[in-house]
Order: sequence, then C-alpha cells, then structure tokens
Amino acid sequence: GGGFPGLVLAAMRPDLDITLIESDARKGAFLGEAARRMALPKPPKVVIGRIEAVAPAKADVVTARALAPLRQLLAWAAPHRNDPAICLFHKGKGWQGELTEARQDWDIEAQPFSSVTDRDAVLLCITAYRPKDLRDR
Repeated sequence: GGGFPGLVLAAMRPDLDITLIESDARKGAFLGEAARRMALPKPPKVVIGRIEAVAPAKADVVTARALAPLRQLLAWAAPHRNDPAICLFHKGKGWQGELTEARQDWDIEAQPFSSVTDRDAVLLCITAYRPKDLRDR
C-alpha cells in the first residue's frame, strides 16, 4: 500500500522489497522525494497508478488504509499477492459488516486486531482468501 506507512516500513525493514502504489501523482512524487531525502539503504519503489491498473506486484504482504470496502480491496489485491501472502487492512467502525459482505464472494481467513489509534477500528489480518465457487452462492 502506498503512503507514509510504507516509508516507515522501508526505514524499519531495509531487508524488505517495498512497493508503494499511489494513484495521485502529487502524492507519488512526495513519496519518492521523501524516500530520497530519508537516504534509505533500500528505498521503496513508487508506482504511480491505480491498483487495479498497474502490473502485479507479487507481494508477500499487501496493505491498505481508507481505500475501499473490503469486498473491493480483496479483488484489487488478488493479482498483487503471492500465494501464500497476507493482507493487512486498516478498517473503521463498520469492519464487521464489510467482512460479512465480503464473505458473500470470498472464502476468507481473517483475524481482527484492535487499533491503538481508534477504539472502533481494527487492523484486519487476512491470512488466506479465495473466490467462492459460484455454486457456493
């Protein structure tokens, strides 16, 4: 996932290959400049484009915050993740409803972790998911 958290991850874990996908060119330019100024030993790759339109990242971990409902996030993340991979999605107050809705289309193994910044929010850790067979619906 793009944004400031990706820069923090790059600073804390220089052993990782980090790709930030950002649809807003201004924000993408900021991320690239911030990474340059931080003089990171291994700066993140910044990709300007929409997640559904860029080349698959083949990531072991996919993150997102305030991007889309869970059902849509899973569809967008699917081509970008290795198998196995985990998804870490920061979800707000309605996360349980989003999870219920997403389970209409996806078989999901998920574990919520309480947010330290918002008592109604969670970090949703999805360890596995696959599209449901049409016969299951």
